[in-house]
Amino acid sequence: MRDMASAAAGTAAWGLMTGVAMVKSGMSLFEAVLMGVIVFAGSSQLAAVPLILAGAPLWVILATAACVNLRFVVFSAHLRPYLMHQPLWRRLASGYFTADLSYVMFTNRHPHPVPSDDKEALRAQEAYLAGNCALTWLSWVVPSLLGIALANAIPLSWGLGFAGILALLGVMCSLASSRLRVVSAGVAGAAAVAAFALPLKLNILVAIAAAVAVCLMLEKPAAPAAPLPTTKGAA
Repeated sequence: MRDMASAAAGTAAWGLMTGVAMVKSGMSLFEAVLMGVIVFAGSSQLAAVPLILAGAPLWVILATAACVNLRFVVFSAHLRPYLMHQPLWRRLASGYFTADLSYVMFTNRHPHPVPSDDKEALRAQEAYLAGNCALTWLSWVVPSLLGIALANAIPLSWGLGFAGILALLGVMCSLASSRLRVVSAGVAGAAAVAAFALPLKLNILVAIAAAVAVCLMLEKPAAPAAPLPTTKGAA
């Protein structure tokens, strides 16, 4: 929770403006509260709100939200070895509560999963993820509900949502600890801008695919381990 506290203010500002935007898009109080608590995905919420305001068909809204959130498929695949020892309901709960920043913070603190028989290390990983996700959820949902309640008093022109982008940018810069990571961030950013005109926010998927492809090409394979010396005449 201490690690996540540095980004919580930016998340809170982003959540506040998302709550305001949902109400100003014409959603009812019930719909805005339900979306803020159940969806818990800022990017897809902000992508869906203009479509709702424009009266877009439901399938377009759902497809857009799904495309924006497809990055969580990558997160899920990466987190699988960390969580497969847990029962299904706990894995589903982790999937709901894990957001971009909590995923980044967790994998930065625990770059590799621990053996399933190391109960103490498993508990430490689970505790870190739980505290991380709890603060992320609170710093998003509570300000989002506050934004819904104060929608008529907070103008969208305040632009507080940009604070969330700054928080993400700060975390990203802190993770740029190697040349390969810097290259992957640059490739992803360039690809996202180049493909910005694609519908349904598909530029995000293009950015992920481009960064992964370039890094796989640049990453040097690990050198094979040297064979162990053998003793002549050993039985």
